[in-house]
Amino acid sequence: MTSLDQWGWCAYFDSQVTADERATLAHARVVTEQKSLYGIQTATGQLWADLTGRMFYEAESRTGLPAVGDWVLCAPRPADGRATIVRVLERRTMFSRKEAGTSGKQQTIAANIDVAFVVASLNQEFNPRRIERYLTMVHESGARPVVVLTKSDLCKNVDECIAEIQAICPGVDVHAISSKAGLGVEALEVHLAVGVTAVLLGSSGVGKSTLVNFLAGSMEQAVKEVRDDDAKGRHTTTARRLVHLPKSGAMIIDTPGMRELAVWEGEQGLSTAFGDIELLMATCRFGDCKHDTEPGCAIKGAVESGVLELGRLESYRKLAREVEFQARKNDKVAQSEQKKKWAKVHMEHRKKNRTPRE
Repeated sequence: MTSLDQWGWCAYFDSQVTADERATLAHARVVTEQKSLYGIQTATGQLWADLTGRMFYEAESRTGLPAVGDWVLCAPRPADGRATIVRVLERRTMFSRKEAGTSGKQQTIAANIDVAFVVASLNQEFNPRRIERYLTMVHESGARPVVVLTKSDLCKNVDECIAEIQAICPGVDVHAISSKAGLGVEALEVHLAVGVTAVLLGSSGVGKSTLVNFLAGSMEQAVKEVRDDDAKGRHTTTARRLVHLPKSGAMIIDTPGMRELAVWEGEQGLSTAFGDIELLMATCRFGDCKHDTEPGCAIKGAVESGVLELGRLESYRKLAREVEFQARKNDKVAQSEQKKKWAKVHMEHRKKNRTPRE
């Protein structure tokens, strides 16, 4: 018998279960996803589960379907040793992005996470602007961000890199580590405790799988070396998976490297990640300042004096445009979906109240 408390079950989720559901269904956590099958952790162990047809077809979007980290209610099937998922419990937090490609749909990366480790390597792939993008999305998700700079044994100016990242994310913990050499990894354990769920986010080849193996004390994930010619990563992790860490009692979700990282929602995350810039904007002489050529512009003055890095300002502006564009697009989609829903309700009402022909 396995207690699900150590997998993150708590009063928040328990309060969502009705008396009837408690009597007939089991609760479980999604630990992996394989197309239409889900690996779930139940009180008695792990097994595979699928969805009811109704749940699949009534989901308004992919975000309504289970994701790794979700808590679900399911009906065990002793005949084939599997289960059927009937409901996804309301999430506490969710990290999502706009799906890669041209579909423009929302993709849930991980659910019910407490800590998000934003992982970047200290080689030629080191990119503070990309870290800012991740931080914006993590703040929006509701999880607590921690920046992890890997491969510190290959970097000659570690302290400078740490200082550069600390400057763009005040209040966020920044750690430089080397999983291979075992340097600094123990500092991450302060963020991990029984019942805590963490997720690793970052590009391919930054060392996420190696870090999972180090924290788990075993080869939980396959690893590959990055290419020697350009230090670009190779896709090792191909599916998200939640792993229980025996030493700390926490859980961690490894994710495939994300080359495309487009925001889905981000107004609050943007304000948190770039709070320094928005505070400066509030001190401009004119309330409608465009932060370009206007006199008394605090942003312009901060850039000229070196207080604000031009690259950070451009990063903020780019993300702000993306957030605004996606918000308009999401609003149009929501309005369209609402019209379809009302049209369907109206049609069903007409059918139900239609006078039969004599």
